[in-house]
Amino acid sequence: MDMQTTPSRSLPDVALNPHPHRSGPLDWVGMGRMQMPVRFDAGNGQLREGVARVDAFVNLARSDKRGIHMSRLYLLVEQALGQDPVGPQRLEQLLQAFLSSHEGLSDRARVRIEFEQLIRRPALRSANSGWRAYPVVIEAELSGGHFSYELSTEVVYSSTCPASAALARQLIQDRFGQDFAEGEALDREAVLAWLGSEDGIMATPHAQRSIAEIKVRPQPGQVASLLSLLDRCEHALATPVQTAVKREDEQAFAAANGGNLMFCEDAARRLSAALSEDEAIADFRIRIEHQESLHPHDAVAYAFKGVVGGYDR
Repeated sequence: MDMQTTPSRSLPDVALNPHPHRSGPLDWVGMGRMQMPVRFDAGNGQLREGVARVDAFVNLARSDKRGIHMSRLYLLVEQALGQDPVGPQRLEQLLQAFLSSHEGLSDRARVRIEFEQLIRRPALRSANSGWRAYPVVIEAELSGGHFSYELSTEVVYSSTCPASAALARQLIQDRFGQDFAEGEALDREAVLAWLGSEDGIMATPHAQRSIAEIKVRPQPGQVASLLSLLDRCEHALATPVQTAVKREDEQAFAAANGGNLMFCEDAARRLSAALSEDEAIADFRIRIEHQESLHPHDAVAYAFKGVVGGYDR
């Protein structure tokens, strides 16, 4: 038979038919971890492109329908992320398109976009700089005509234990008392040499790589700047991890650690105070994790802004 003369037939769509045995509405249905390009401005006017993992969902409000149109979600996400930078306005339009494409089936939509943003960071003392890849998660939801937008990221930093520092100082005092007898005239050069020796500074406090997970909800009409958020948090913690490091940078980092001893509770309070001062942030959630070098477990603290109807404590 000549294929060109074969009459066209409509393709079946069983998702529109009711399930023969089960029915009922569903809270969220969609596609998870779609691989998509993403264009994002961290707040410095530099648009960078990367690879994102995207979750797209709508609810299934109709009890008599078996499923949604998943391919429509995929195509809408591909079109939106391929054309415009990610931002609140574009995401609200995308979610509205989700609902328009599922008219009569859905009345709520949400999207989650996860990627890494490269930002160049200067060294502490030298003229060098290097790249840091910050994880970014953007979540948006449209429900009952209300649009919500959230931005999440992480700050990695060093935390030196205050208790361990106090114990180390006591040991150094004890060793000084042993090496320099009471009533003995002190020679300045000898003391300086002792302070620079491993025998003199024979104990050091333990420090660990630590992670601050930060989620913020901007005020209505405000655009959350990733760069401003990172700068505020890293300034509050004072010991963010470094990129290109010369000896003068490493020494400056050691001084920053010595001048910013902190438990996980201290770090949580520092960040809470810093984010509370930002009038553009309506709500925030902070999770601190100090990956202990003393223990095989972690020290963890949480902090919330505490607004009515905000992130749950």
